[in-house]
Amino acid sequence: MYKDFSNWLQRKWPYMNGSHLSRLIESIHQELLPNFQIESVDPHDPVKVHSVPKPWQLLGAGNYAAVVHHPDYPEQVVKIYAPGRPGFEEELEVYHRLGSHPAFSECLYAQEGLLVLKRLHGVTLYDCIHRGIQIPITVIRDVDEALDYARQRGLRPHDIHGRNVMMHQGRGLVVDISDFLHKDKCSKWNNLKKAYYWLYRPIIYPMKLRIPYFVLDAVRKSYRFFSRLTKRLRP
Repeated sequence: MYKDFSNWLQRKWPYMNGSHLSRLIESIHQELLPNFQIESVDPHDPVKVHSVPKPWQLLGAGNYAAVVHHPDYPEQVVKIYAPGRPGFEEELEVYHRLGSHPAFSECLYAQEGLLVLKRLHGVTLYDCIHRGIQIPITVIRDVDEALDYARQRGLRPHDIHGRNVMMHQGRGLVVDISDFLHKDKCSKWNNLKKAYYWLYRPIIYPMKLRIPYFVLDAVRKSYRFFSRLTKRLRP
């Protein structure tokens, strides 16, 4: 584990103590954290955010953490882990290994359970399918290249699915890298690619079909159920 992350941040980001980022960090500690309420009920479901002080806005929620942003700082986001949920130190290590790559975010500031990250703009593949936005093959290839880049740095891309991949101007972005230190094999991205080439590309893409969220959620839960069942049945 990378033990001296704060020193590395200051070497990598000499402007860390500059006015812009300093004001953001001050707002986080004085305005956001005292009035932010987050809870993780089930580690397999997104966390629940009960309170976000204005003008902060909730961007999304994963199984362990939520992401918020302040309108005065459009190029940064704040990721906050729910109490008792693991992964914070591991995510710091992943960002250290990744360095700078166009398909990944970068860490600008860190404190226990909290990360300030470079914001990635775009639409998740999950939302693209819901809204009928066509996903070009360049997105899939960009993500493949980014995951190969991560592997070259000793990481094992894990939990890459439709909500963790975004598209921006026809290019692919990987949103969540928090599980890249996991050693067990994960087939989610390969399975998503199969669905893309076998189902999405020949049928949904040309027709610009819009798939309701309840259908997408049903597919997600079914996939998770059969994945667990398959693991239990393995000798």
